[in-house]
Amino acid sequence: MKKLTILLLASIFTFSCVSKKKYVALQQENGEIRSELQKTQVAKEDLEAKFAKIQARVDEYNSKIESLKQENDSKLEPVGDVAVISNDTKERMRETLTHVDPAKLSQAKTLKDSMNLAVAYNLQKTINESNMTGDEDFAVDINETVVMISIADNMLFNTASYHLSSKADTVLKKLADVINSEPSLDVMVEGHTDSRTINTERVADNWDLSVLRATSVVRRLQDKYDVDPAKLIASGRSLYQPVAKNDTKENMAKNRFTRIILLPNINKFFALMAQDGEIALNNSNN
Repeated sequence: MKKLTILLLASIFTFSCVSKKKYVALQQENGEIRSELQKTQVAKEDLEAKFAKIQARVDEYNSKIESLKQENDSKLEPVGDVAVISNDTKERMRETLTHVDPAKLSQAKTLKDSMNLAVAYNLQKTINESNMTGDEDFAVDINETVVMISIADNMLFNTASYHLSSKADTVLKKLADVINSEPSLDVMVEGHTDSRTINTERVADNWDLSVLRATSVVRRLQDKYDVDPAKLIASGRSLYQPVAKNDTKENMAKNRFTRIILLPNINKFFALMAQDGEIALNNSNN
């Protein structure tokens, strides 16, 4: 019995010693793992800080590049003696020119030539959309960037009168639609007469009649059709710019007309193009 007790005590002591050694080893291993984890965490934080610095520098460089690009795009380039345009505007002009007849486009040798083609295309498009070219009451001539619309005398006035007739509104409504659809236009209204002299209580001569007819038209455009008066010019040509000889009634009738000259304001035209581009850009960012 005594022997058995001694053996049992020895076994317990041995088991206790082995467990303690394992415990100490595990503790040491746990400490080493914690230490490695802490080092890893420190290294991770250090790398994140370095990455943040690098990212900040990349963002700064990108910002500088974008700023330089915008500055370059907004630089103004002179076009002859009529306008200055930016690279952004030139890009929009190029988009317009993709619709221009290639034969006409091939004749453009300078930036000014290209600009004129873009303006002329825009005006032609406006005239076509108004259906004005298909109306027998009008004679439309487009020469580069200038549009000349001749309206027969009998469509606007009674004989030897500067008061607009009842038919005039149909004609002037079409004209006002064209003018109001294109903000870059200035509009000159010219009165023309035949060679017959006139002298009444209210009309001194053909100069007087041609000017009074022009002012009647611009007043109607302003008052009834909301055309901006700042865009309107009234002038009289009297009998001195006939389109035919004043030798027959038919030819005299041809010389009695009102000419509407649409003059694109080049600077305003390209300013509007630039404005449209900014609006498109803002809409794309929203």
